[in-house]
Amino acid sequence: MLNSLYGAVELGLLYALMSLGVYITFRILDFPDLTVDGSFAIGGAVAATLITQGCSPWLAGLAAFGGGLAAGACTGLLHTKGKINGLLSGILMMIALYSINMRIMGKPNVSLLGIDIPFFSISSTGIRILLIAVGVMLIKLLLDAFLHTDLGLALRATGDNARMIRSFGAHTDNTIVFGISLSNGLVALSGALISQQNGFADISMGLGMIVIGLASVIIGEAIFGARNVFFATLAAVLGSIVYRIIVALALRAEWLSASDLKMITALIVIVALVVPSLQRSWKQRNVAKKRTAQLAVASSEQSVGGER
Repeated sequence: MLNSLYGAVELGLLYALMSLGVYITFRILDFPDLTVDGSFAIGGAVAATLITQGCSPWLAGLAAFGGGLAAGACTGLLHTKGKINGLLSGILMMIALYSINMRIMGKPNVSLLGIDIPFFSISSTGIRILLIAVGVMLIKLLLDAFLHTDLGLALRATGDNARMIRSFGAHTDNTIVFGISLSNGLVALSGALISQQNGFADISMGLGMIVIGLASVIIGEAIFGARNVFFATLAAVLGSIVYRIIVALALRAEWLSASDLKMITALIVIVALVVPSLQRSWKQRNVAKKRTAQLAVASSEQSVGGER
């Protein structure tokens, strides 16, 4: 049981970079980016291929980040310059990346077994999780700092009201392309780390990643809140860990199997979306009842005063 929780926390931290990427497009840019399924796989494909050819895992991770940036830039250019609907742009790029990933790997699966990857060969689970947590928090703080720069503020403003930003003379196309690129760069970096941890990269490893990323962001915001940038990105990181813990606990049920993972993910997202809505409705109903009672008391007091 304890080993399952340790594994879930480690996986949650590795997938947290993908959650941060999804947070940029989903919450900041309000852009439905389905490129994630392809860019996650391209990260794993680039990293695994380079490592098998003798490249350092660190450089392979940077190359994977660059591959994700390029994939995101293509999606952004399709949307901004090609005037293609955002959802369709992501789908087209996701389909194209399947073939590109096959070209990179040369086969559907690249194994890293027998290759010493220093970071993931640390035998102590606690130390390995601590080092991953430090790395993820460092990237999260760098992202926070970026979102407070002029370019980061322009990115946030573009997502809030692109028309208003354009009226100030700003070029929103550039910020959209940059935001989508950065998002997919983080997603690809997560894919590179997951492939190193698993010991292989597979052509289908990105399938359903956008749903997992959305689930992590929504769960994090529902539990931990997102009152400013610092807490919003922290919620994305913690949401990824909570999601993995929920999945690990659910899969321990005897009547569920590993093939039920997609159904469990869908149920988690549904619960994360429905519960906050029900809470808001319940609070609004209570406030309305309270105001009605106050008005009734005030009305009765006025009628008593009139009789005098």
